[in-house]
Amino acid sequence: MMTAENLSTSGIQLLGTVLSQQANFYHVQLEVDSRELPLCTRRTRLKKIGQQVIVGDRVVVEEPDWTSGRGAIAEVLPRTSELDRPAIANVNQILLVFAVCDPPLDALQLSRFLLKAESTGLNVVLCLNKSDLISAEEKEEINQRLSDWGYQPIFISVYKNINIEQLALHLQNKITVVAGPSGVGKSSLINSLIPSVNLRTGEVSGKLSRGRHTTRHVQLFELPGLGLLADTPGFNQPDLDCQPEELASYFPEARKLLEAGSCRFSNCSHRDEPGCVVRGDWERYEHYLDLFEEAVVHQTHLHEQADPESTLKVKSKKGKQQYEPKLESKKYRQKSRRTQLQELQHLYQEEE
Repeated sequence: MMTAENLSTSGIQLLGTVLSQQANFYHVQLEVDSRELPLCTRRTRLKKIGQQVIVGDRVVVEEPDWTSGRGAIAEVLPRTSELDRPAIANVNQILLVFAVCDPPLDALQLSRFLLKAESTGLNVVLCLNKSDLISAEEKEEINQRLSDWGYQPIFISVYKNINIEQLALHLQNKITVVAGPSGVGKSSLINSLIPSVNLRTGEVSGKLSRGRHTTRHVQLFELPGLGLLADTPGFNQPDLDCQPEELASYFPEARKLLEAGSCRFSNCSHRDEPGCVVRGDWERYEHYLDLFEEAVVHQTHLHEQADPESTLKVKSKKGKQQYEPKLESKKYRQKSRRTQLQELQHLYQEEE
């Protein structure tokens, strides 16, 4: 395995980090002199063994050509972490950005994003933008509410440049993924942290109270000093693709209750079982119940797709997914007009 000690610094083999990917080319930031190679390719050997190269990978680059800005990725070093959506490696933490208003702060939507972030096992930094648009009393109320959830939010304002430097301290020497719904100011925040980036931003739709998608692909940006920031494609609702029995562990409030005691049953779903230490009057318990049912439906759907012999089918009613028995026998299916005409013609021929 290649290490920094046995790599040559003469330009033959160098260590670097993949900042972005477009088609079959990779933009690599080299570690020796911070020069960039925007047109690196992947060695055929890596393709043959199925070794993928994704944003955030630390790689070994061979034969860099400084004139053309080209090189070849010969090896991918072991990853310390890996996210699948978005595909990015060696992430240290997730910066979850929401707005306190415009669009209004939605507790259930925030919980969805927090659960998705918690499911990665990475550290979560919660940042609330547009804090200049609310009063000190409203800010304190939100802060206390989220503190009860188990989070200490950082209130910022990109427009007023409030607490941006404080936030930057949390990003030093780390690879951070920026996530959150559209229209909360993610791109504006990155522009503020890294002025040279100049990302395209989107306005909030007045009709839908949400922003327009502006980010198209995953890309790492170098922060002033040390650290990398990953801008990811925006999404309004992250998928709830965890196992139902794992869901409670993604709520800090539930984790705290479980640490203080144990449920009567080892496979407790924390809904209506006797002796459950999680069931209670904490604010997000109703969210837990709703999301638990959603996780069950999602996993059942995945099982149905993997098992074509399943006797259930998915049907959407009023925006909600429901499961109904499949009509396995052909006798329950309505005949087509063509079949009906053929049967009538056959009947007439028999009568003649």
